[in-house]
Amino acid sequence: MSQYDYDLFVIGGGSGGVRAARRAALLGKRVAIAEEFRYGGTCVIRGCVPKKLLVYASQFSEAFEDARGYGWTVGETSFSWEELIANKDREIDRLERVYRTNLDKAGVHTLESRAVLEGPHEIRILATGKLVTADRIVIAVGGRANPHPGLEGAQHCITSNEAFHLKRLPKSIVILGGGYIAVEFANIFLGLGCKVTLVYRGNEILQGFDDDLRHELHQAMVKKGMSVRCRDTLSKVVQKPDGRFEAHCQSGDILDADEVMLAIGRKANTENLGCAAAGVDLDDRGGVVVDDYSRSSVPNIYAIGDVTHRVQLTPVAIHEAMCFVETEFRNNPTKPDYDTIPTAVFSQPEIGTVGLTEAQAAKAYEEVEIYRASFKPMRHTLSGRDERTLMKLVVDAASQVVVGAHILGPDAGELAQVLGICVKAGLTKAQYDATMAVHPTASEELVTMYEPTYRLKRGEKIAA
Repeated sequence: MSQYDYDLFVIGGGSGGVRAARRAALLGKRVAIAEEFRYGGTCVIRGCVPKKLLVYASQFSEAFEDARGYGWTVGETSFSWEELIANKDREIDRLERVYRTNLDKAGVHTLESRAVLEGPHEIRILATGKLVTADRIVIAVGGRANPHPGLEGAQHCITSNEAFHLKRLPKSIVILGGGYIAVEFANIFLGLGCKVTLVYRGNEILQGFDDDLRHELHQAMVKKGMSVRCRDTLSKVVQKPDGRFEAHCQSGDILDADEVMLAIGRKANTENLGCAAAGVDLDDRGGVVVDDYSRSSVPNIYAIGDVTHRVQLTPVAIHEAMCFVETEFRNNPTKPDYDTIPTAVFSQPEIGTVGLTEAQAAKAYEEVEIYRASFKPMRHTLSGRDERTLMKLVVDAASQVVVGAHILGPDAGELAQVLGICVKAGLTKAQYDATMAVHPTASEELVTMYEPTYRLKRGEKIAA
């Protein structure tokens, strides 16, 4: 018999933690998992899933308008925020039950409690005060929205957490931030009829994405009626006597709003987790420091997902969990593979992207070929909507391998998954060219851009 109560104890019931617990239990290990809030974690409960449901809801306003161009007469429409939130909550409840059921079926002991470390092998269950032991421990507690304590009046602001549970739809909202969470919520609220102002201190939204996509999305958002204020930030937020707010900008402008939302990044949930007591080292932002195998400074304690400040995406956390199980319980040391991760921004229009941006490729390769197509998608030829699709392939000129693919337009997120396979496989531009087009589709442009739009040599743009 083992000297420990469990072979594995997982702290945190999000996607990564649940996957690690389930896979280990299915291998016959004695596994427990503790979650202090709801099983499913950020993605399922207060992140990707409910956000995507709100994205769908926000798209109908344009769909009703576009229908006229196709012969439909759409009568008077109305929207109920309360009904949307109630329906969303029912779906989240269903998904949480699925997570719990899958854990139970795998034989995982589930605990509804906060759990903290008290040593390299000791965990305290706060709901009961019980101390349990485990041979291996996985920290999978994720992150939380940055509350911006340095902002005067930050207590008046909401984050993405509260945005999913507002009692009413604001008529106007100011959103601070320029990352994908800020951009997605700005588009959601705009599509639902709100007056939206996005304030971002950087020169352009979505830092880290391809510059062409960043610029084109910015212009599309402005064209739809959003105010996007780059190179500015908030100095304070003041609540007015009527309950509304004044967002004071560093530029001197004052913005009136029903709500002010902070979307300025996320912090690891390691406060009061007992990391110091267990000897687990943290980085300067509070994230767990791990090696290539997700192992912390304590050999039997691992960390996966957002709490490590690596790549903060749900599929990455799941991948890290699978690699942990392979390494620890299948005698197959496996490092997470972070090369060429496809991702999407569910803005309107969407962004789908994988691989190197133009700027990154220019630094990585002596010469780069850029294939670029901008066009009005077929769905808008009758609707009359003034919105364009942008597709872009980034190619290493020497090997002719497509090292990056970037799309702005309808269903770009869906295309990014398929392109992720192509870029991951290292397909060459000739193989794209040899692939038969599917007509009429927007995606056929990906295999019909035969000549480069321009080249980059040692980072300098030259003619094709």
